[in-house]
Amino acid sequence: MKEIQAIKRFKRFLQIEKGLSPNSVYSYTYDLKKFSDFLSKENKDILTATQEDIVRFLKFEKTKKHNSSRTLARSLAAIRQFYNFISDTMGNIENPTVKIETPSVKKTLPDFLSIEEVTELFKSISENDIFELRDKTIFELLYSCGLRISEAVELKMADIDFENRLLKVRGKGDKERIVPFGDEALRLLKLYNSSSRPYIIGGRQSEFVFISKKASKLNRKSVWRLLKGYVERTSINKNITPHTLRHSYATHLIENGADLRSVQELLGHVDISTTQIYTHLAQKKLKEIHKKFHPKG
Repeated sequence: MKEIQAIKRFKRFLQIEKGLSPNSVYSYTYDLKKFSDFLSKENKDILTATQEDIVRFLKFEKTKKHNSSRTLARSLAAIRQFYNFISDTMGNIENPTVKIETPSVKKTLPDFLSIEEVTELFKSISENDIFELRDKTIFELLYSCGLRISEAVELKMADIDFENRLLKVRGKGDKERIVPFGDEALRLLKLYNSSSRPYIIGGRQSEFVFISKKASKLNRKSVWRLLKGYVERTSINKNITPHTLRHSYATHLIENGADLRSVQELLGHVDISTTQIYTHLAQKKLKEIHKKFHPKG
């Protein structure tokens, strides 16, 4: 019972004091549950776990579950954060993660689409089908506004300022930012709002912009699945997710001369070091061009 109460208190701490997004809170508690289930099979609980227990859990996740170093590092971060919290609040519990080293994670640059690939993807989606028009509109906002998929599905009709071409976006930690959108996004939003959304919603009501056949909010997994289907129509041979469109947005801004601070604001990054990855993506492309076209490349 104490274990359950401690995890619930930790969850409230993440939600209220840390201000984490629902997705981040879910990730933390999911990793804790995996650790708790592992311990329960050995008749142990999370409040009495030792350093050795945590090391064995990480080894189990690596060898039996074949999880990557990145996943192991995330699990350890969740467990460490939990023990930091309860050692501060409960006092009589020491943090068993103190001497455990975080698994080294190889830094990899995310995939992004070239402008030609973005064009090919959007050409594969029909504007004559009410559902494909909806999908094309949401993908346009992911690419031309750099939205996270969670931000796009949470977008409400009241968040769109058609006259000034601005979106009010709720990002991580429920932080709001204002994002501009251009001609193509305006065209698709108006077309979707007049030619698609009324038919999908029927006589029902919803405050959300993007809705399913049941007139409920379109969920993240559905958008992920839909995008995969459209990519299969193209010649694009990359592992494309909704976040790839956000990566492409930022990379294309940097490639075309946008300054890092502006891109940081548009993306809603708290730390500019997170935004700096896109300068590496742009540099990588320049190196590829040099290698391909320069006689001594």
